[in-house]
Amino acid sequence: MELKKGIPLRTALYNEHLKLNARMTNFHGWEMPLEYTKIVEEHMAVRRNVGIFDVSHMGDVIIEGNDANKFVDYIFPTKISDLNIGECTYTAFLDTDGKMIDDTIIYKLWDDKYFLIPNAANIERIINWLNKNSTGYSIKIINHSDEISHIAVQGPKTPEVLGEMKIEMPENFHFLLNNIQFLNPLLNENFMMVSGTGYTGERGVELIIPNEIAPSLWEKLLDIIKNYDGRPCGLGARDTLRMEKGMLLSGQDFNEDKTPYEASVSFIVNLNHEFIGREKLIENKNNFKIIFRGFILENKNIPRPGFKIYHNDDEIGYITSGSVSPILNTGIGLGYINKDFMKSNEPVYIKIRDKYVKAQISKPKLF
Repeated sequence: MELKKGIPLRTALYNEHLKLNARMTNFHGWEMPLEYTKIVEEHMAVRRNVGIFDVSHMGDVIIEGNDANKFVDYIFPTKISDLNIGECTYTAFLDTDGKMIDDTIIYKLWDDKYFLIPNAANIERIINWLNKNSTGYSIKIINHSDEISHIAVQGPKTPEVLGEMKIEMPENFHFLLNNIQFLNPLLNENFMMVSGTGYTGERGVELIIPNEIAPSLWEKLLDIIKNYDGRPCGLGARDTLRMEKGMLLSGQDFNEDKTPYEASVSFIVNLNHEFIGREKLIENKNNFKIIFRGFILENKNIPRPGFKIYHNDDEIGYITSGSVSPILNTGIGLGYINKDFMKSNEPVYIKIRDKYVKAQISKPKLF
């Protein structure tokens, strides 16, 4: 999956994006749609109706074998083996210092088989990390990232869209396997995973499918979502949607420099089993000094990554992500502040160029 001689990587839906006159951008070596019309319009379509996203740049990795349960429990701070077949969960890869290398969704396919989705920029790194730590375990690690596409269907009208396609809507963090013969009877031996997950904070699914059928599925979805005032959506809307809901972006909101406690995802940690980074997390649990929080600005200034946060004259943190919220109609930010201020109702100030803009501290999920 490495970028070769400057040639960008492209998903199976690349030509579909060109047909829609999408504005393309480079995202970690992938040529992806930034927007089809306007980011705000696509954002609001997801909040109010439905949107579809090509997220096929994400990785696809299988871990299987007699020791699969033991291995995933060792790799992750979450007790993955406690999942039931058909369930998935959000978790993260940690280094030996308890710092987050990448976050992921992992699925329990069978008692001895798991499927996980690394972020696009980290696919090879995660494969190497898994292999490095697999000594002594009877498992296979298989990278299917070149063979699989992902289409996210997100928004409150997702169940209606799926209903027209005779696809069952799974519960949140559950998944189903569905036959896709509605596209072409010749494809009736293929299946897709319908995952009750997403990166928008809205009800939705991610359809995980073979590359070969991705264009047909995309075209079918485009036709159906028109009936629900839906839109195809690019990475721009995906970013503003996830920011409003306080969702971490790997490589931006953390980059092997934050523990789950600092990144406000302590819910992924179960200290009652052995895993990589456990001892450091035990040390860090009550001693960390910064924490991930959201910030709602008093105007539409955008707090860029690296901008400093102040309380009175004291620097107390910094921004990692920022934008204008289409829902709140004001500037928003995500970043890290001194933990002493995490519950403060007092305003803080973000230095944007030469001005100090007032902001209110929030939980990462801004509404």
